[in-house]
This record gives sequence, structure tokens and C-alpha cells, in this order.
Amino acid sequence: MAALRKRIATSLLVVLLSPVSGWADNHSIRLTDDRGETLRLSAAATRPAAISTFGADVALALGTAPVAVTDYGLQGVPDYLAPQLSGVRGLGPRHQPNLEVLSSVRPDLVIAIRRYTEKDGDQIEAIAPLLALDLITVEDSLRAVELAGQALGKPAKADALNDRFLERVQSLAERNNGKPTGTLALLTSGSETPFIYYDHFLPTVVLEQLGFDNVGGKPPNPESGIPLGYRISLEALLKLNPDTILLLPTSRQRTFTMNPIWPYLKAVSTGQVYEVPHYWKEGAGPIARERILDDIQRLLLAPDSGT
Repeated sequence: MAALRKRIATSLLVVLLSPVSGWADNHSIRLTDDRGETLRLSAAATRPAAISTFGADVALALGTAPVAVTDYGLQGVPDYLAPQLSGVRGLGPRHQPNLEVLSSVRPDLVIAIRRYTEKDGDQIEAIAPLLALDLITVEDSLRAVELAGQALGKPAKADALNDRFLERVQSLAERNNGKPTGTLALLTSGSETPFIYYDHFLPTVVLEQLGFDNVGGKPPNPESGIPLGYRISLEALLKLNPDTILLLPTSRQRTFTMNPIWPYLKAVSTGQVYEVPHYWKEGAGPIARERILDDIQRLLLAPDSGT
């Protein structure tokens, strides 16, 4: 955990000391997003729009309601944020946001997932400054909260949110030290073959810091962060045979759970299979991160591993 904190602190220090990040001499805000592009704001944003769950999450956590947000299609806006997003305009799915609606709400900042907005970047920037973020790893999350805090004029609050998250992970790790954990797999997909996440994905990083061994393994391209994981056959999953399986939401029936091999997995036979909410898939926001820790504590950690 100390190594993780040091690595994250170093990356954030680079962001804060960069000549194109933070407050410029003329009191405007200049930031560098995960594209390497420079974002300039004449003042702190007050009307952010979110082409990502993260954008809505971080804006609400910092006390600035978004003017528009993407959704999960028929599932609507994220359940855990829905009460706070009542009346907020919907932009449709994150991979195909409605730019006409985006323009109509007159945002002064768009907080987006980088990989879903690359094709529309120029059009989005014609509407408002674009803060495009990777949002895959813990480092991505902390950096993104830091940047959003600067863009929204709440840098101290953003720092406090990051500190709270890191301190809570460390506290849980210390309390759970020496207690049983075991191997674990984080799966998604509704097809016959599940998708398993590598150990650089934010939830799996946190789980490993708490003593679990993610059987998904290390990513082949740690610098890019993509892919997030890979398809795994049930035969291959049986060889890894994790003690615990976490299932991310899917809009379709999980066909792989009807495979004859499924009941023979250790996690299935011992009842250690848990469904986790959608914010596990987009867990970079301050509210989502805390909820992920709540779920881990409730489902997987010993009762005295509280904060």
C-alpha cells in the first residue's frame, strides 16, 4: 500500500508542477488531460456536462451539479446517482452522445472518457472545453479527480476526496492483514465466454491491496491500460479455479453460467459468487470508489475490518 501511495503521489506531483496545469498567472485555468491536450478555462467551470459516469460522479462529489449526463441506454442514468440527477438532461450512451442536446444545455466544460470521445473530440470542443480522461487505474482516478477539482474550482475538496480514499484503503488493508482472502476473479459479459479483468483495473487493484489475488493476471500493455481484460473459456477458468467470483452487471442473461462446467468452479460450489453494481465497471469517481469499498467490506472482509 505504501508503494502504491508513493507512486500515486509522484504522478500527482508531476501534474501539479506542470507548467500547463493549474492556475496560470492571469488567473485562468490551464490543465493537461490524458490526451496530452491543453485545456484552458477563463474561470472555474460551473456548468459541467458528463460524457461518462465519472463526470457526473465527480461533479456531484465536488458540489457542482452537471447540466447533462450520459446514461446506460434502457437502464437510464446510474442508479447510485439517480436521485441527485433528477431533471438533468440525458445525452444518450457514452459511446454515442447526442451532441445537439449537449450544445443546447450550454456547458462550460465536458468531462469525458477519452476512449469513447476520440472520434467526436473536435465537435465536442466546438461546444465546450473537453477534459478527456483514461479512468482505468487507481492512478487515473486520482489524477482525474485532481484535474476535475482544478477545473471546477474545488482543488482542496478534490485533494480531500483522494486522501480519504487512499486512507480508507490503507486502513482496510491493515485491519485485514493476516485474515483469509484467497484468489478472486472479476467477470462480466452475457455471452457463452466471460470477460475477466486484469489486475490494473481499479477494483482489482484495490482488491489486491486488501490481500486478494486476482487470477486475471497482469495486462500485456500496462502503459496504455488497454485492453482491460480478455475472454476466458470456462475450461481455463476452472484451471485457475478462484475462491471468489464477482459478477459485473450485464443487460443479457449470463450464458456462461449455464455451461456444465460452471457448477464445478470452487466459488460456485461454495457459494462465493457475488453480483456487484454497475459502478464497479466505472469506479473512478469519488462516490463510486467509496461504494466499491463498502461492497468489498460487506461481502468479502472479516466483520472487524471496518473503518
